Amino acid sequence: MPIKTQADLPANAILEHENIFVIDENRASHQDIRPIKIGILNLMPLKEDTELQLLRSLSNTPLQVDITFLMVTSHEAKHTSKSHLNAFYQSYEDIKEDNLDGLIITGAPLETNVYEDVDYWPELCNIMEWSKTHVTSTIHLCWGAQAGLYYHYGIDKHLMNKKVFGVYKHHVRNRKVPLVRGFDDIFCAPHSRHAEVAIEDVSDNEELIILADSDEAGVYLCMSADGHQIFVMGHPEYDRYTLDNEYKRDLGKGLEIEMPVNYYPNDDINAKPLLQWRSHANALYSNWLNYYVYQQTPYEFIDANRFIKK
Repeated sequence: MPIKTQADLPANAILEHENIFVIDENRASHQDIRPIKIGILNLMPLKEDTELQLLRSLSNTPLQVDITFLMVTSHEAKHTSKSHLNAFYQSYEDIKEDNLDGLIITGAPLETNVYEDVDYWPELCNIMEWSKTHVTSTIHLCWGAQAGLYYHYGIDKHLMNKKVFGVYKHHVRNRKVPLVRGFDDIFCAPHSRHAEVAIEDVSDNEELIILADSDEAGVYLCMSADGHQIFVMGHPEYDRYTLDNEYKRDLGKGLEIEMPVNYYPNDDINAKPLLQWRSHANALYSNWLNYYVYQQTPYEFIDANRFIKK
């Protein structure tokens, strides 16, 4: 599908080189089609890397997707230039009167922090509350999923003795739900986190459905029964080298970190990592866009008069 972005977004050149269909605002304005409007609240430190990863993930359906990048204003980004943020990002205040078809809330390296101690927690709560009435479906990733479960359902996270880090096998638990349509019984997905939510806390909540979990990594995918809130505990958007970069970064800092599991061929950190999760990541985002965003878009959003001959 075509991804609509600002014309000079740096990620565009990389996406076009990868043969991903990207159009800018000018070309999109000449297409007689209603794009679905997706906001990406990017809480990751390396925002440009996350932009690229998520745009790749959203590029595998026939739908046209109009992307709006969002940021929190109560936290100063240290790893992304102000010029980039000013050029390509909006704030909650800019869009709070609007509606979005879908919203993605990314992770953040904050698993060890108490939620209320995070400087932008009040702002994030405002956005999550706003999403209940202004967004058709919201997908939360990693720490964003933990924060979403805590805010919406009061399910707290638990720190782990050992970091979940690597590529893990997961089992589909509820195949009839469209979000996992096309998934194999067992599939792989990457994780990088220090905390988890207890599977008992999720399964005991009658408003939530567990769709996939792992014997080693715990709950991976769950959602509200109506599909308005979706929670992904891992990072399906990660590219081939993201875990490699994280691992070697921490090694370079002298931090104690174990090699990511099931990642390097023969556990050789100099070997090219195996990309084992891309097909299911694509299926996850495509299913979300189709069944929980596009198919649920209110009819009145569409200008039917344009298609009716008088």
